[in-house]
Amino acid sequence: MKRKIAAIFAADIAGYSRLVAEDEEETLRRLASYREVIDDFIAKASGRIFNTAGDAVLAEFPSAVDAVRCAIDIQESLRTRNMAYPPSRQMSFRIGITIGDVVERNGDLLGDGVNIAARLEGLAEVGGICVSRAVHEQVANKLSVQFADIGAQEVKNIPTPVHAYMVAMRREDGTYSKPQVKKAAAKVAAAPVWMWPLVVAVVSVVAIVVSGFLYNTKLKQTVTAAVAPAPAPSASPSPTPTAAAMAPSPMPTQMAKAPMAPMAPSNAGAAMAPMPAPSPSAAPMTGKLAADSVPFINERVRNYLAGDYSAAGDYKAFALNVGGFTGSVLNQPSEEAARNGAIEQCQKRADAAQSPRRCELYAVGNNVVYTHGKPPMPPAPYFRHDTMTERAFASKDFPIVRDPQKVRLENMFVPAAKSRSVALGPGGQYFMVLGASSAEEAARRSLESCGAIAGVACMVVAVDDNFVVPVPTLLRITGFFHAASNASIIADQRDEVVRKLGEAMGWNAVAVGTAGRPGLGLKAADEQAAVNTALADCAKRDSDCHVIAIGPFTVGPIN
Repeated sequence: MKRKIAAIFAADIAGYSRLVAEDEEETLRRLASYREVIDDFIAKASGRIFNTAGDAVLAEFPSAVDAVRCAIDIQESLRTRNMAYPPSRQMSFRIGITIGDVVERNGDLLGDGVNIAARLEGLAEVGGICVSRAVHEQVANKLSVQFADIGAQEVKNIPTPVHAYMVAMRREDGTYSKPQVKKAAAKVAAAPVWMWPLVVAVVSVVAIVVSGFLYNTKLKQTVTAAVAPAPAPSASPSPTPTAAAMAPSPMPTQMAKAPMAPMAPSNAGAAMAPMPAPSPSAAPMTGKLAADSVPFINERVRNYLAGDYSAAGDYKAFALNVGGFTGSVLNQPSEEAARNGAIEQCQKRADAAQSPRRCELYAVGNNVVYTHGKPPMPPAPYFRHDTMTERAFASKDFPIVRDPQKVRLENMFVPAAKSRSVALGPGGQYFMVLGASSAEEAARRSLESCGAIAGVACMVVAVDDNFVVPVPTLLRITGFFHAASNASIIADQRDEVVRKLGEAMGWNAVAVGTAGRPGLGLKAADEQAAVNTALADCAKRDSDCHVIAIGPFTVGPIN
């Protein structure tokens, strides 16, 4: 761990829970879009995102000037985007910025600087920016920004008041708004000394009256209880591992919310982007509960389902969400109580870590009632190590996704603890699992969650510190390559291409000519050799050959 002074930026959506409750899918789509804007501005301002959870973003900047300028750019850009929506559906961020001493651990930043930035964000207006006095002193004479001094503010879990300033945001006509200073609650004047005997006397009389009333009430309840049958006892909720218990150690524990909530479990605390709604399955999952077939969960929860849960009698229920959060209750007084208890427990855990996914019932009793089918999965093994193609993971080379997502991978995946995996969908959807018990478990869970989000089978691209598939660099990656359905290859040759590619390790490439006759470069030691061999093989039986696939990806010319 190392200490440093940094400008800390904390952002959060105002009214996010209400927006999700009203229209989850639309809110998540817009959140992904707005996050791209935020991530892009932060990267351009030399900032680094060190933590995200749901709608919250924490970033560090080399200077307060960079942080404030970036915050203003973000708020003005998002304000323009919000103009397309009615006021009730506008998605506005609050931003807090401070300069403080922080500790860096595994890429995450901890300390008072992070906590104070989070508290300042809570003081900010909707769509506004609130900064500490230290930031104000740094930027007051360097940026054309107006401030409103709101004085010393008492904030939660910070022992001394924080002197804060509101940033005046520019209106559409070029003028500046005047921040609304939040008034502190007036202190109640102390009562005169002569009033205390009177107060004590009045309180004593009231206490006697209330005690008598409660005593008589208790007598009535005791008589009623003596003749009424006692309800069946209800056991405490099941010992499903808590979010904190399932959280991997390197995942950050200090977030922009107060009070600090436990982080998501390792299969849910991963980054999820973009986040469209899960695609509906052909048929819901039904039948008897089999712990081995439950998706999204880690082995600890799976063992609980196979043991304590399965052995318990009715009434009981188990709930989960795509991100891997779970809830479970046993020995409830009714089926309805079991259903409600499992959903409530799961959702509390998901909300505590700001997961954008809603929890759903998976099982009631020992019967599966999940409304979605199994997530689409590729055939096993889910990844394989090949020394000729495997290379060190580099976020800048991650295929298909945009630059803001690459920044997120750099900030979250790279510093996280093993075992970790990233699964990628053909439309750019991806899901990270961090801190799993094994590489195989990380791969499975990332594929399950990614597949549920994308609606089609995803592919494990990286495990721990390495890419585990060939990632082309000579040509531009355009999508996933499926030889069996690729229209560029003549139909009667597709099965042969599938067979030969399935048997080949190393670098592989496919080229076709005007007639669609394929040429293959198989088991090559490097990408260039595979491309050259594929073009030469194609030229033997076709003309105007060009490469259409390298490894598992379709490729095209680099623009």
